[in-house]
Parts: sequence; C-alpha cells; structure tokens
Amino acid sequence: MSLPCVTLTFDNGPDAEATPLVLEVLARRGVPAWFFVVGSRLADARGRALVERARAEGHRIGNHTWSHAGPLGERNDPGHAEAEIGRTQAALGALADPDRLFRPVGGGGRLGRHLFSAEAIEHLTAGGYTVVTWTQVPGDWRDPEGWQDRALAGCLAEQRPVLVLHDISVPAMRRLDGFLGRLADAGASFTQQFPASVVLMRHGKPTPQFEPFRLQNGAPP
Repeated sequence: MSLPCVTLTFDNGPDAEATPLVLEVLARRGVPAWFFVVGSRLADARGRALVERARAEGHRIGNHTWSHAGPLGERNDPGHAEAEIGRTQAALGALADPDRLFRPVGGGGRLGRHLFSAEAIEHLTAGGYTVVTWTQVPGDWRDPEGWQDRALAGCLAEQRPVLVLHDISVPAMRRLDGFLGRLADAGASFTQQFPASVVLMRHGKPTPQFEPFRLQNGAPP
C-alpha cells in the first residue's frame, strides 16, 4: 500500500484556548487543515478572530451547523435546515470556502441516514453545497490521552484517510504535535483535498457515494 496522504480536519471550534494551540502546531509543522466551524461560536469576537486567523494562515473553512445539537436526520422542526446550515453559512460570509463545504453532525462519528433530514437535503441541494464526511474519528474529545494511537493506526491503514479531530479540548490538542510527528515519521503526507469516497454532494449534486445516505422514503435528491 502507498504511504497515506491525510486530509486533516478539525470540528466543533473555534475555542479560545484549544484553537490557538492547534494553529501554532500546524504552523510549526507546515501542515494544512480544514476547520469545520460551529456557527454559534462566531458570535464571540474572539472566536471569529480565530477563524480569520486560520484562513489567513492557509487553512480552509467549512460549515458544521449552528448549534451542533445533534444529527439533522433526527430533527423534524420546520426551518431547522436554514437555522443550522444557512445561518452558519451567512455568519461565515467571506471566511467560508468558495466550494461551500458542509460536514454533517454524526453523533459520535456515526455514519448513516440519520445524518440528513429531507429538509436538510433540499437546503443543501438548493444552496449548491459540497458535503463531506470522514473515515477516521479516533475520539480525541473523550480520550485526550489515548486518541493518538488509534488515529495513527487508522491513518496508516488507509491510503486516503480523512481524520476528524476537535479543536475544543486543550488536553487532547497538547498531543497534536507529537501525533503529527509520528505520522510524518511514518511517511505520511497531508492534503486539503477530499477523496471521492467521502464526498456525498458536489456543488449541490449528489454523488454515487450519497446512495447509502438517501432517505428510505425517497426524499430528494
């Protein structure tokens, strides 16, 4: 197997303490990443400044809902797609990646039809979003000491891993530098491109990878 090329992503931030630590490590290592932002965290001026800094330092910014209250497929309240997706995109404004990337809330890294409601699918389609998921979720938020061993093993087992970490836990992110060093020592490289296997929609159009996530009632797209 070829040496892995890792798409490194951070969800659920920005956080006043953890995000600066992540940015410092990434700058020191010269590693590009994605930050999938929770929109409500942009209401704080410090949070917005951190996202501005991340973008200025060459990282790319995506949408990870406004509240991160749970998978959208578990919602049935009218207007939730605009409240969670549209509101966050508007708050990001020019900070958002031009491809309008959205990452759904998995609820602990789970993949399945619970990720999307019919309303969310309609909103993402109409808005021309590119929707991406993941391949590796090592649970850094619940195991700040042990996550790196799982992440390393998972990344080295794939050619194109998409790794989800979270810039919300200082204890977990204190181990980021060592983890990236271990990946580099193993010959891994980094990219901001997503493999086709995790792209469910591209500019609002479903890809073949969307099929397992299609709602059973035949909801669009």
